[in-house]
Amino acid sequence: MQRLFTAEVMFRKTVRRSAIMPQPRMMLVVTGDDFGYCPRRNQGIVDCFKSGGISNVSLLVNGCAAKEAADLAQRHNIPMGLHANLSEGVPVCPSLQQASTLTNQRGFFHGKTGFRQALEGGQLSMKQVELELRAQVQLFRDLTGHLPHHMDGHQHVHVLPEVREVFALVLSDLQIPFTRVPLEPGLQGCPALPAHLQRFYAQVEKDARDSIPVFTRYGIRWPHVYLGLTTMGQNMSVPNLQRALSQALAAGPPSSPSSGSAGSHQPVVTAELMVHPGYPSLPQEGGCGEGPDEFSQSADRQHELGVLRDPALLALYRREGVQLCAFRHL
Repeated sequence: MQRLFTAEVMFRKTVRRSAIMPQPRMMLVVTGDDFGYCPRRNQGIVDCFKSGGISNVSLLVNGCAAKEAADLAQRHNIPMGLHANLSEGVPVCPSLQQASTLTNQRGFFHGKTGFRQALEGGQLSMKQVELELRAQVQLFRDLTGHLPHHMDGHQHVHVLPEVREVFALVLSDLQIPFTRVPLEPGLQGCPALPAHLQRFYAQVEKDARDSIPVFTRYGIRWPHVYLGLTTMGQNMSVPNLQRALSQALAAGPPSSPSSGSAGSHQPVVTAELMVHPGYPSLPQEGGCGEGPDEFSQSADRQHELGVLRDPALLALYRREGVQLCAFRHL
């Protein structure tokens, strides 16, 4: 009980900081993705939140530890959205678990690459995509007692052609206000990314850019700036995060006719930093139905956890006027 009280007090102090400090330069949502993937990822994410390293989480409702994750979020008052999954594990919608265009012969989603290949080949039913997205939102509601305040896509599937239209329709229909648009300042010039990731991320950014008019038409919102692709895994460090934050502040919010008026306050930049902290998954424990993947078993997960909890990073936030928050505070 004492630990719960302490965690809640820490978070409330964080979101109220603007009352006792000058107006922040940036409101930053630090989102821990893949909550519910396995017990060790869950524990690492909770530890990161309690230390002030993240301010928000995104739940995989088809993860093996989704129920535990939802209970932990309620216990520790962790703001949580939905990490919609169409590429890994087993569908949530019962009618799609036997045979559907979204799954292979073994009943699993096609995977990050396989999903994209099936989409390009015209093999996926958008009606089945809609059914699965709505089923995942309903399961989120069953687990938490409320609708998600934000919803993004596992492995960025939500910005893919055709899928983005269905995704935006579901969010608009269910009045889920926020999503993620993965367009990161400085991504293309980042020397730390190998060639294959550069190619993949370039395509993600193209898809994200093409999603903007669709999300806008449906009234969906997202932060001004997205961060996280150049600071993932071993690329995460306090200097790299400082670079990313500086680029985000330089990019700033979209200009408006009143933004340059005399005497007006500098507009506050809103941003989301996508992170994947945790303790590495154990073999044969976790995943979304097929066991844990290499990404979740990697030591990179604990490396991110350590960096996000580093007092030097928390001091950097204070020094740069960065206030951590959840989507509901934007």
